[in-house]
Amino acid sequence: MEFGFIIAGLAVGFIVGMTGVGGGSLMTPILLFFGIHPATAVGTDLLYASITKAGGVLVHHKHRNIDWKITGWLAIGSVPAALVTVAALHQMRAETETINLVIKHSLGIALMLTAVAIVFKQHLLRFAQRHVGVSSDLHGGLQRRWSTIATGAILGVIVTLSSIGAGAIGTIALFLLFPLLPTARLVGTEIAHAVPLTLVAGLGHAGLGNMDWGLLANLLVGSLPGIYLGSQLTGRMPDHILRPVLAGMLVVVGGKLVF
Repeated sequence: MEFGFIIAGLAVGFIVGMTGVGGGSLMTPILLFFGIHPATAVGTDLLYASITKAGGVLVHHKHRNIDWKITGWLAIGSVPAALVTVAALHQMRAETETINLVIKHSLGIALMLTAVAIVFKQHLLRFAQRHVGVSSDLHGGLQRRWSTIATGAILGVIVTLSSIGAGAIGTIALFLLFPLLPTARLVGTEIAHAVPLTLVAGLGHAGLGNMDWGLLANLLVGSLPGIYLGSQLTGRMPDHILRPVLAGMLVVVGGKLVF
């Protein structure tokens, strides 16, 4: 069983490094398949994602694939939202599993819709450019900044409850908010933002007792080299190949979460 967790960590780490999506979306269903209790799977996966993606940040920063300004705006919204959600979970322990179940099913549908949106990225770009406006300033004005902060707050709640969504929902949100952002830079930015978010949420779940430290160690043995290898491919993989990879992965995971 331990060897199985190491292989799972390796596979998920590789996908996260290459696409910026898949940490919670893949790992939480895998842990449930192995028979891990849902609350423990969510808590363990959050800290796993934080540590794993921290390794990916180093590689993406080296390749200049992170927009730290956008990362900061997202974190301004997501980290306080995660703290508030953790506090709420402490007050309603008995209902946590029900909330997780509802979030997982809802997010499964969202993942499949996101996959469709990624496939039609060029149409979305044209739509975003008409309504957001194309200028020499990639980051846009004050309205786009507040929209990014609000997006971060929504992600903070969803990720804390389910461990899923930092990459998938955040990716499509960035597609729409920043249509001029290259895919490789978008991936790196999402990974960088997920680190503080999942760390805060994971420590909150650890305080609730939703943590298996031995399981976490096994996952990290595989995931740290996996995300390093995957991150090496992000900038080299053509956009027309990367988008179908993202979409195909989200369809599979979304279907598993719903059905």
